[in-house]
Amino acid sequence: MGVLPEGLGEAIRDTARDIADVVRAAPDTVCAVPRLTWTFGETAAHLGQANRLMADLAAGRPRPYGDGTPQGIAAANEEVLAAYPERAAGPLADLIHDQALAFLDAVEERAPEEVMETPMGPYGPAALGAYLLTHMLGHGYDLARALGRPHMLDRRRVELTLPFMVAVMPRVTDPAAVAGLTARYRVRLWGGAEFGATVADGRVTTVQGAVDRADCTILTEPVAFLLMALGRIDPVPVMATGRALAWGRRPWLGPRFPRLFVAP
Repeated sequence: MGVLPEGLGEAIRDTARDIADVVRAAPDTVCAVPRLTWTFGETAAHLGQANRLMADLAAGRPRPYGDGTPQGIAAANEEVLAAYPERAAGPLADLIHDQALAFLDAVEERAPEEVMETPMGPYGPAALGAYLLTHMLGHGYDLARALGRPHMLDRRRVELTLPFMVAVMPRVTDPAAVAGLTARYRVRLWGGAEFGATVADGRVTTVQGAVDRADCTILTEPVAFLLMALGRIDPVPVMATGRALAWGRRPWLGPRFPRLFVAP
């Protein structure tokens, strides 16, 4: 049995293949990407370099990358992108795909309890794999949307990101958004996966699994959850169309939840 949870390795492999197919289909790589300042080629180059970073970390090759804050990671992203000039679709597709496979090969050499330093904190192999999948899904969505092609997110892949998503939320909390707020959230995805988040004293703490006595329970379609969490779509339209529902003692806190965080 491998170190990654069941289905995670397959999801990483399939997502990398799906993204590579999208990149190879691009008629050019200078087109704009919705909600990003990067071009298509820059986005694909960033994703390929990020997959290489993850493969290096899984192989035991530490690589300093920013200061652990969303702002520091954004600055590091720009530095790495400027130092890597490749923008042709074919080589970028190969890089994205091949480095994801390199990650899978390397991570299987790690012990399940081993902790590796990453740009977003220390994680074991399972959470590191969920981190890689989360990042690929976010930018895979960007690239597919830029070309008007179907994205590669689905319920199963989103569920596999939760170990990372739940662990990273305290680190990417927006201090201004949580200032003065005290609240206990229960977030459930269609299909059964859920987690809890408590906001108090300017901090967020999270726990995987069911929680009791929530002020606000959010039930959301999984793909919409991840896209809201990554800042790709706005929460109000999602709730208005029934893809997310909120109830409890303070249901008005529902649309506020995704805005408590700053996606790196």
